[in-house]
Amino acid sequence: MRAHPMAGDSFIAVVLLLTDLLLYVAAVETPEVPMPPWYVTVPLDIAMVVPLVFRRKATLWSAYVMLVIGIPHSALELGVASGLAMMIGIYSVLVYVGRRQGLLYLLATLVTSAIQLWVDPPEDVWVLAVIGVFAIALCWTLGEFAGARRAYHEEVEARLHLLETERDQATRIAVGEERGRIARELHDVVAHAVSVMVVQADGASYAVDGNPEMAKRALQTISETGRGALAELRRLLDVLRSDGDDEPRVPQPDASALTDLADRIRLAGVPVTLAIGANALDGLPAGVSLGVYRIVQESLTNTLKHAGHGARAEVRVRREADVIDVLVTDDGAGHAKQLVPSATKAAPHGAPTGPRRLTVPGGNGLIGMKERANVFGGTLEVGPAPGGGWQVHARLPVRLAT
Repeated sequence: MRAHPMAGDSFIAVVLLLTDLLLYVAAVETPEVPMPPWYVTVPLDIAMVVPLVFRRKATLWSAYVMLVIGIPHSALELGVASGLAMMIGIYSVLVYVGRRQGLLYLLATLVTSAIQLWVDPPEDVWVLAVIGVFAIALCWTLGEFAGARRAYHEEVEARLHLLETERDQATRIAVGEERGRIARELHDVVAHAVSVMVVQADGASYAVDGNPEMAKRALQTISETGRGALAELRRLLDVLRSDGDDEPRVPQPDASALTDLADRIRLAGVPVTLAIGANALDGLPAGVSLGVYRIVQESLTNTLKHAGHGARAEVRVRREADVIDVLVTDDGAGHAKQLVPSATKAAPHGAPTGPRRLTVPGGNGLIGMKERANVFGGTLEVGPAPGGGWQVHARLPVRLAT
């Protein structure tokens, strides 16, 4: 019945039709009870029950058609279908349309019934009136109960749909965050390794004729850097492909590997001065330690790519209470000049003019450094250094477990 509501309503309509036809046959066989001819009775009986089939899909149309056809049907006393159909109509309008339309239909039903009783009052008119009132009250009560239950189910379905939508959104956000994390790791690994390899390859191409030993060392550095990058990439790809934790994992680099990082950058051709304060790296959480390493790695990679030949870099890491301070500077290919644009922009209405603000481009590496700092509630400042060159200044809170 619930899966195929029209089939259930059709069954109710057939039962009412058969009941009225049986009452008609029984009345015809009783000579003292006059009845209309069959070609009047049968079409009215059929017309009376057909709208019941559509009471869920076209509720108002079905209810008012039954109300109109019920007038001649009940006036000719053709059976019980008219009274029962109007009761079902009250219930259906209240449940499937609403209380307001249900009250209007109830009023129309009461007015129609009152007019019929006044025009052709039966002998037991008060008994019929009391029975009708009780029947209407019962149908209205059942309609209120069914309507409340229907509204409850609709609200539950709406909440389930909302929960599913929120779950899907949370899944998309989690996937996006994971993609961002993997993208940062890939960028840090690939950009650093490729930058070192490009610089070493350029140096080898210049030294291959005049200084074969230097070219050999450059090629050896390229080989070692490439192997290290491939190992890092394999580790990341294994994490993406594997569903379990059966495979051993290579630990990620941390701040203790800054010395090795500085040595690789020196081999690539950029002199690096590394200054790590006493006990600065002791007890660092794994995430903060990895963040320090990646920020220094990206900063030195940018120096290698953009500072030019002859640039020098300095890395300073120190601990201030519960904050670790990281400063990476370079001299911009040895040009110690204050980076202030010479052109000025006129202000409107005679306001004083001043130097224009520099726009610092933000690539994927800069975005990755900012996100790493934000994850730990830290800060990151990137831009021209006060005395010339470029600097990256990060401060990351250190939360030690008590």
